[in-house]
Amino acid sequence: MENKDFNQIYNDYKEQSRGQAEMEANMNEPGKEQIVAVRKNDDDDLIAFKTESGRELDYVTALSEAKAGKLAHVDVFHKYGRDILRSEPDGIKENNLDNLPNF
Repeated sequence: MENKDFNQIYNDYKEQSRGQAEMEANMNEPGKEQIVAVRKNDDDDLIAFKTESGRELDYVTALSEAKAGKLAHVDVFHKYGRDILRSEPDGIKENNLDNLPNF
């Protein structure tokens, strides 16, 4: 039976896609605004978002705009009985909503 280094194979795969992911994450999507900063509450929950144009969106408004396709590089998924806003899973930790600067 062949000996495989599964970790190395996976790490090679991730590294090959990292450049493409960074390029896609930095692409401007026409008609969509990018979130550039966040506000958190005392429990470290995201409660508001600031877009590149300076608009400040509460969580519910951001959810609505993300569902309507007006925000770039975010997804909405349903879990725990509610909709949740999250960064696209592109493998780049620096652009995760939790890692953006506070406003």
